[in-house]
Amino acid sequence: MPKQTKITKPVKFINPFTDFGFKKIFGEEPNKDLLIDFLNALLLEQNIVIKDLTYKKTDKLGLTKLDRNVVFDLYCENEKAEKFIVEMQKAKQTFFKDRTLFYSTFPIQEQAKKGGDWDFELKAVFAIAMLDFSFDDADKDKTIINRVQLLDIQTKKVFYDKLTYIFIQIPNFNKEIDELETHLDKWLFVLKHLDKFERIPNEIKDKIFQKVFKIAEYHNLNETERQAYEDSLTYYRDLKNSLDTAKKDGYLEAEADFIPKIKEAEKQKKQAEKQKEQAEKQKEQAEKQKEEIQIQMAKELKKLNYSVEKIVEITQISADKIEKL
Repeated sequence: MPKQTKITKPVKFINPFTDFGFKKIFGEEPNKDLLIDFLNALLLEQNIVIKDLTYKKTDKLGLTKLDRNVVFDLYCENEKAEKFIVEMQKAKQTFFKDRTLFYSTFPIQEQAKKGGDWDFELKAVFAIAMLDFSFDDADKDKTIINRVQLLDIQTKKVFYDKLTYIFIQIPNFNKEIDELETHLDKWLFVLKHLDKFERIPNEIKDKIFQKVFKIAEYHNLNETERQAYEDSLTYYRDLKNSLDTAKKDGYLEAEADFIPKIKEAEKQKKQAEKQKEQAEKQKEQAEKQKEEIQIQMAKELKKLNYSVEKIVEITQISADKIEKL
C-alpha cells in the first residue's frame, strides 16, 4: 500500500520556504522563466538583464579528498557565463555569512583554466540568499535587501564589481498589497504570503504570477509530490518550533540540542536527494540497455525473415524502427 498523504489543514498554495516549495517554483527547467523574472527584478538596480539561464549541478566537490564539499539549493549560469548561486535559508546559523562566502568560492575556482595561457579573467558571480529570518532584530530601519560588494574603505567606491552578495530579509518586508510599487515588491509579497492566500489577489494578475500560483497550487501536485511536500513542510515546521522554543528558553542553551539535529536532518536530506539522483540514472541506463537488446533481437529476427508484425509482437519495438534496421 502506498503511503497516504496527510495534510494538517486545507491549504490552497504551498509554502515557498520549504525545500520542496522553493525548488518546485524556481528549480525546475519548465519554470526557469520564473527564476529569470525574479532575478531580473532583483538585479534591475544594477542594470543587469538575464535573457536565459542554464541549471548546473548543485553539488560541488573540493579540490582534494580532504576538502569540504558543498551542495547549493540552485546553481545557474546565464548566457554570458555569469554564475548565480540562489539559496533559501530557513533559520539563522552562527557563521551564516562565512558559509555564504565559502560557497561563493566554488564558482570562482571552477573558472580556472588549465595551461599557461589563462590571464585570470573571471565571469561575475552572484550569491543570492532568500532569508526567512532577519539578521538583526534590533535593526531600526528593517533593511529588506542587503547588496554587498568589495569596497575601498577610503574612497567608498566599489573595488571589484564581479562578486556580489544579495541577502533578502523576507520578514522585514511589511508592505500591504495596496502599497506595492515595483515588480520586485510583488515578488516579495507573493513569496512572503503565498501559502496563506486562498485565491489570486486582483492586484497581482501579472501573467508571471498567474504561473506561480498555478505551479504552487496544492491540488495540482501528484501523490508523490504531495508526500514530498508534506515531508518538507514537517521539517520546516519542526525547525521553526525548535527555534521558537530556543528563543523562549534561551538560545544559547537550546543551541547545543537543536543545531546538531538540524545539521543531521540537512545531511540526511542531501543524502536522500543524491540517492534519488543515482536511482534515476540507473533507471535510464537499464532502459537504454533494454532498448539495445530489443534492437539486436529485432535485427536477428529480421535476418531469419520474420514478418514485421511478428517482430513487433516479440520485441515491442515500433514497426517504423524495425523497417529502418
